[in-house]
Formats: sequence, structure tokens, C-alpha cells
Amino acid sequence: MKDQNNPQKNRRNMTRVMMLLTGLVFLLFIVRFSTIMITKSVNGENLSERIDDLYTRSSILPAKRGTIYDIGGNPIALDATSYSLIGVLTDKWSEDKEKPNHIVDKEKTAEVLAKYIDMPREEIYKIISQPDVDQVEFGNAGSDLSYGVKMKIEEENVPGLVFEETPSRLYPNGIFASHLVGYAALDEEAKTEGESVLTGQMGVEKAYDDLLKGVDGEAVQQQDSLGYVLPGGEMVVEEPTDGKDVYLTLDRRLQTYLESLMTQVYEEAQPESMVAMLVNPKTGAVMAATQRPTFNATTMEDIDLKWQNLLVEESFEPGSTFKILTVAAAVEEGVFNPHVTYQSGSIAVEGGIVSDYNKIGWGQISYLEGFARSSNVAVVKLIELMGFDVWESYMKAFGIATSTNSGLDSEATGNYNYDYPLEKANTSFGQGVTVTPFQLVQAFTAIANDGKMMKLHYIDKVVDPKTGKETKTVPEEVSSPISAETAQSVLQYLTEVVYAEYGTASAYQIDNAEVGVKTGTAELVNPDSGRYYTGTYEYLYSTAGFAPIEDPEYILYVTLKLPKNNEQKLFVDYLSDVFNPLMTRAISYAELGEDSDTPITEVEIPSVINEEKAAAIDVLQMNGFSAIGIIGNGSRIVQQFPVEDTTTILNQKILLMTEGAMTMPDVRGWSRDDVLKVAEMTGVTFEFEGEGYVVHQELSEGSLLNPEDSVKIILE
Repeated sequence: MKDQNNPQKNRRNMTRVMMLLTGLVFLLFIVRFSTIMITKSVNGENLSERIDDLYTRSSILPAKRGTIYDIGGNPIALDATSYSLIGVLTDKWSEDKEKPNHIVDKEKTAEVLAKYIDMPREEIYKIISQPDVDQVEFGNAGSDLSYGVKMKIEEENVPGLVFEETPSRLYPNGIFASHLVGYAALDEEAKTEGESVLTGQMGVEKAYDDLLKGVDGEAVQQQDSLGYVLPGGEMVVEEPTDGKDVYLTLDRRLQTYLESLMTQVYEEAQPESMVAMLVNPKTGAVMAATQRPTFNATTMEDIDLKWQNLLVEESFEPGSTFKILTVAAAVEEGVFNPHVTYQSGSIAVEGGIVSDYNKIGWGQISYLEGFARSSNVAVVKLIELMGFDVWESYMKAFGIATSTNSGLDSEATGNYNYDYPLEKANTSFGQGVTVTPFQLVQAFTAIANDGKMMKLHYIDKVVDPKTGKETKTVPEEVSSPISAETAQSVLQYLTEVVYAEYGTASAYQIDNAEVGVKTGTAELVNPDSGRYYTGTYEYLYSTAGFAPIEDPEYILYVTLKLPKNNEQKLFVDYLSDVFNPLMTRAISYAELGEDSDTPITEVEIPSVINEEKAAAIDVLQMNGFSAIGIIGNGSRIVQQFPVEDTTTILNQKILLMTEGAMTMPDVRGWSRDDVLKVAEMTGVTFEFEGEGYVVHQELSEGSLLNPEDSVKIILE
């Protein structure tokens, strides 16, 4: 009992226990510390990687998206930079009171911005007067601003206005095969993660997105806890790989003219839709193609009117243009004798009666006259002579109900009903069978190319901008459904449709070449009732033409669906208003030797940014560029188009912008496309009249350009 109450002994025991516990803790610390030193990790987390995360910052080096050109090297779609306006309302980032970084005078700021963005001064003032907000944006009015507008705002020297760069895509030709070319826009998913990535959304931009977008690079920097780069901090850079450039088979001259013709007819006829495409049957190259409704890929105006690419996404009954294929099969099978006669009017087929479009026919006529008059009875008799199974084998050989493998999104294959004799008979004149324009025109290449059907394509070549390596599209023969002799015979029979007094296509004669044409009037199914329309003009009208007929260089196909305005003109006049001038111009280009196969001299544009104006012009001229336009009254170059290091052709117009006030250049003799480049650089709107080249400009050279005003330009 005495030992238990000994205080001295108790203290010694407690001391021993404390020393033991301390030793154990110290031992655990040594073990733990040694483990960390050896493994360099804590709770499974690598400490080196954690330090890198804390003090290393990486940034993306964006790749330049490839440029899309026409076959002559004229840009159709190219990278650009747009700017979004931001207003800074807080003074906490203003270190120098004499040079504030925030908005100080709200009245003046609102007054200045109202001059350059599409927003009333009162609304701007309301936005920048919000309490307890560090910074504000200005909605759509403050987004997608051009470099020219940005410069004008900055020249006002109003503090607190900053600009955020955003990659964008420029389509300098406006409406230009818009559904075929498509468009690229910022990827919404990437946007939410703070990245700005352009992604193809439609057409070529989408189909060839992997080639066009390239591969981004990366820059890595060591920073301290405040975000400053550490002295000697290592930067590891993975250089970006720019996207490939894509050259289309489109000819800008013909495409621009086609767009003008289609717009005129679309506004007059007021149809539900239209399609037109011009093709080289020897190679299958699409030289011009468009549709209505369409849209402007830069402004996105009218994009909601029609999302479908009507060239490939919508199939329809072609009507009598399909008889070209029926007659070709009959000639190949030896059952078409142009001089043998038959009784026109109507023919009984198991399951019903097939009649000619006028119901009574034209009496006893030859098969050639029947073809020229677009007789349904004639082609029904022809497929009965060759046999329904044989006729079906020809449809398959011509690619009917088979994808053309265009590479474009959502391509339709079409189909045909072929269970009963009446259904089989109807296919001979393009009813009960559906096709896309791509399919039908591809089939027609066999008629114009000695029996060889060529795969339609719209890509001429793909070029690596870094190495210059070209991947050229090689024309591809899909099949040979008919012989060369048959093809030549059908072409001659097509001239009967145009030049015989009883032919249905006399309106399509042109002055500079003999043509072969077949027209079509196809019934349409009313989507509400599921039955064919019964109105007088409720059809899909079309024309397919070949020229020059002795050795066709072009096939032109045009459709007009459900025109509403049939009082001033009939469908044939509307179609010929597109067909005749475009085919005439295409033939003229070929006769002059100005076809698109002419070799292009390509060079790289040097940078002249920050050069004195005179020196910049000298540099460009020494590199072979003579077509140079100057925007602005300053002496130093602040922007150029095309941008430096771009590969282009020597006759490309080079635009230079100086510091100081924006002034109007002399644009007489320029093309519409060149003037539109001025619009992109300055933000000024130009109103065009006519087509061709500039003969008059409303503002004289040297006049001040105001983004709020529009400038009238007359082309001829």
C-alpha cells in the first residue's frame, strides 16, 4: 500500500510511459517520412504531379482550320477572328488612377458604343450601370464584331472596354453552294469547358472536318502561386498541326452566276424549292450546284428555312426526265427502232391504264416522235418488249435506289415499287420510283460519256499546307450500263426533243451550241392527304440538258417544285431562265479555253503587318502581287487579307488596312467577292446591283467609311 502511494515512483512510471509513446510517435514519423521520400506519394496521390498541378499552367495552341477553295484557288471558307465586347465595371483591377481600366464616364461610353453596335444608347447605359457587377457583355450586339469595328471603338479611347477574341469562319462569297459547302461553328460542348473550337456542322465542313480541323498544340509554363511565370520556368511546346486545305470542283465564275439566276427565278416563281447542278460528265466533277431556299453561311441568315441538302437528302419522283434512261436501256437491248410506229394515247396494263399526258395521244406515231413528245405509252411498250426483269437490271446498273456514297450527311438512297405490273410500268416514265439529284445526274453521265457512268464528286484535291503534298481525286467509273454506240444514239434522239417542231423542249435552245434536253413534270404526294396533288400547277418540274451534243462537256439539271406564281410565266420559262444563260456561259468558257483545268501559280503571301504603306506595297509587288487595295488613310499597315503565310494565286486581290480612319478604296473593276472582303475587314455593308465587276461605287475613293451606313455598288 505504501508503494502505491509513492508519488516519486508514480512520476518515474509516467515518465517512462511518455518516453515510450514519444519514441513510438517519432518512429512512426520516421517510417512515414521515409515512405513518402521513397514513393513520393501520399494516400495514393503523386506529390510531383500535385506540385505540377499547383504550379504548372498549360494552354492550347490552336491549329488553323484548313481553307476551302474553289477549283481556281479562290477562297470559299477560311478562318477569321471575331471579337466580343466586354465592359469592365469594377475599379479593383485599375492600378493607376490616371489610367483606369474600368468604365468611368457611363454616359460617354454608352454614346460611343451606340455608334458601332446595334443597341440603343439607353439600353447600353442600363447594362453598364448595373450595381455589384464586375463586368458585363452586350449580347448579340456585342458579339461577332469585325476587326474594323474593334479598331474604331478602340480609337475612341474610352476606358473599360476590352475585347475577347473568338475564332470564326468567314465565307466571303455570301450565298455560294451553301448547303454543299456547309458551315463550321464553335463547338458548344467545348465552349462550356472554356475552349473555342470550330467544328463542321454541315456539308463539306462536316464531311471533311477531321481533315480541316488539324491538331491543336500545347504550351506548358511553370508559375508561382500568384500566377507569375517562374524565372527559368521550362516551357514545353507541342506545335499545332494546321488542318488540310480542301479544293472543291466548283468553278466560282459559274457558281456565282448560277446563284444569281436561281435567286431571280426563286423570287419570281415563289416555289417551295429549287435545285440546280452543273456537272462535267467526263470526270463526274460538280462544277456548280445550289438550291433554294438557301442561306448565307457568314451571317447565317435564312438557315432555318431549309436544313436539308436537297442534292442528296431528299428523294422525289423524277417524272419524264427518267425516260432518258428507259430509252437508253431499250436502245441497248435492240427494242427501240426510231422509225417503227405505235398507237399513242393509252395502254392497258394489268392493274390499270397508262395514258399519255394529253389523254388522247397523237395517233399512230414513231417511237422517236413519241420520245420527243414525252409519250408515257411509248416507254411502257419499250419495257414490255425488253421485259420487266431486264428493265429492273438496267435501273440497278444506273445506280437507282443505291447510294452514290457522296460522303455528305444523311444521303437518301431512293427506292422503287416493283411488285405489280402497273407499278413496274410506271417506273418507265419516272413514277413510283424516287431518286436524288445526285443519283439522277450520276446516271446521266453514262449517256454523255460513251456509256461509262462516272461517280459524282465535289473534291478536286486536298493539300497539306505545311508540306504542299497534294492528294488529287481520281475520276472513278462506277459502271458501264450501256455501250458507247447506244450513248451516241440517245444523245441524237435528245436533239429531237429540242429541235423537232413537236418537241417538248424547244425553249431550251441556245445560240452557241446544239443541245439535247429532256423535260419532266412529276406528280407530287400531298403530305397531308398521302395522295397525289390534283391542282393545275402542283408538280415538280425539271429539265436535264447535255451540251455540246456532239461531245457533251456539261450536264445541267434544274428542278422547280410547286411554283405559286404561274400568272406571268409558265414553268418552262422559269426553268429556261436558269438553264439557257448558265449553259451558254459554260460553253463560252470552254470555247475560250478558260476552263478550270488551267494551271494555277500558287505562292505564299508574306507578312506586311506594321510595315510602312509604301514598303508593304513594294514587298508584295516583289513577290508577284500586283492587285493591291488600300483601306484607310494612315501610313502603317495594321491588317492584311489574306493573312500572312497563306498560300494563294498571284492574281488574288490583296487588301491592306492602315491605322487611322477607314476610307473607301477604289473598287472599280473588282469582283463582288473582293468587295465583300472589304466588308469583312471594315464591318461596312455593301448593297449590290447586277452581276459581274464593279462599274460604279456610291462612295468615291478616300471617302470615310461608316459601319452604320451601307454603300451601293453597281456590277456589270
